[in-house]
Amino acid sequence: MIIIQYLFLNHLILLLLVIGFVIYSYYNKKLNEKFADTLTLLFEGLARIIDIHQPLVETYYGPGRLMSVVSFLQKECDTQVKLIIMEFNKHRQVHKKISQISEIAKLSNSSSFSKIEKLDPKDLDILIQEITVMHVRMELYIKFIRRKVMADIEISVLVVEERNNHIMLLDKLINGSDLSRRKHELLSLYLQLEQYFMEESVSKAVGIDSTDTSQQTSSMVDDTFFIIRKCIRRAISSGSLDGICAVINIACAVLESDFCGILRGRLRQGYPSGYLDLTQAYNVLQTSIQHGRLQPSDTEQVRTTFIIALNNADASTEYVETLCDSVLSDVQKAIPNMNANEQGKLESCLSGLSAVITNLKDVINYGMQQLRVSVIKPRISPWVDSFLNINHQLSEDELSEYEAGESFVQTLIMNLNTLLSSFKESLTPANYDGLIKILIGEVTARFEKVIFKSTFNRLGGLVLDKEVRSLSGYLTSTTTWSVRDKFTRLSQIATILNLERVIEILDYWGNHDGALTWRLTPTEVRTIMGLRIDFKLEEIQRLKL
Repeated sequence: MIIIQYLFLNHLILLLLVIGFVIYSYYNKKLNEKFADTLTLLFEGLARIIDIHQPLVETYYGPGRLMSVVSFLQKECDTQVKLIIMEFNKHRQVHKKISQISEIAKLSNSSSFSKIEKLDPKDLDILIQEITVMHVRMELYIKFIRRKVMADIEISVLVVEERNNHIMLLDKLINGSDLSRRKHELLSLYLQLEQYFMEESVSKAVGIDSTDTSQQTSSMVDDTFFIIRKCIRRAISSGSLDGICAVINIACAVLESDFCGILRGRLRQGYPSGYLDLTQAYNVLQTSIQHGRLQPSDTEQVRTTFIIALNNADASTEYVETLCDSVLSDVQKAIPNMNANEQGKLESCLSGLSAVITNLKDVINYGMQQLRVSVIKPRISPWVDSFLNINHQLSEDELSEYEAGESFVQTLIMNLNTLLSSFKESLTPANYDGLIKILIGEVTARFEKVIFKSTFNRLGGLVLDKEVRSLSGYLTSTTTWSVRDKFTRLSQIATILNLERVIEILDYWGNHDGALTWRLTPTEVRTIMGLRIDFKLEEIQRLKL
């Protein structure tokens, strides 16, 4: 009896202390986390009462009584938590801010949206941080109570069925407490505020996007991912897996819909280049100006905007990959004992970040196709088509004269080098490699077409074989990956046209040692051999391929 009275007295003193601290905190505006500090004081006081008096209760009443003490304290804990949360909501105007956010979301697509007074995400940052700390303090206290009572049950209750009943009562006590309800309410408030903070902060980062001539990307990439990382790390600090997964999902939605949407929109404007005919270029430009789509002075700015957007998408894929790895590591450290279901839930959320990477790669591919259509294809076609203007049925003298002058392949390589040089410094390494892949695809495809429109003799085939090797060697030097596979068909065509006799094809075709894998069909081989004016059609038709 004395012990219970003593407990109650300590409890009363604690409550007076808490109430006093609430009053003090209310008038002290400098404390950014005063309500979190108030909760901390409450929980530390309750934990101290349990730690100090548990040995006394066990001495006088025996083990197994701690749940009764916790039940007694929990009632007053719930009362005080309710008071603190009420003061918190009132002083921080939380519900008013939530209503504003709901109204903004509701009217975002209406004509009256511009009249709404939007909340500055910076003003919410401190509030969100305080809510996070409050949630963490509640979670820590609940874990403390559970650990203490579970240890007491383990010692005092030996019968498994009876022990399970005690554990169910403990779960009921904790889950049914006002503390637990308030904790879930805080998490809900936190997620609404965090979503608004993230969306508005990213929107602001995009709005103040700026470029530096020394950088290949713009400021929106670093700013956006700084915000995303900050929000996810804050969620991780809350210790709530549900909260962490919710914020990751919000981040995925912001990156996929808003961020990728902005990048795609900028790429959709196109790259104003590729008109080789000056009359055509002038007519297109004048038409664009008349329709208000493009000003003469804006052309270079549109080019820069396009390249920066393409680079932003590439840099963002690396950011997301790094973010995915760091989040997994940080969550495992913050919540070390996750079960299989929790681990699966986290991995499912992180797969959303993988979907963002796929989306970003689609954006990059879209931009590359724009460059293919506007820059690469219009240039490659006339450069390669000039092959048709050259004689490929050469005599020894004509061969010497051709090799002494500027050959077709030398001119082509010079033009390709000029084109690639204009992009090498402005594109990221990955995007530059992507551009080269597209360029090689266009060059080889176009080269095949003009070869099929030409005729050759033995010396003409020899020159072609040298030119294909030179072109392949140049393009190999421009990139870090092998281009051999891209040139396989073209190299095999050149090999066929360089044969001395028709029958020699069987030495290559019948080689099954793995040295040569044919990419040409038997029909294509016969067609190519038919381009040699010195090969007889009957011999070609007799070939068994």
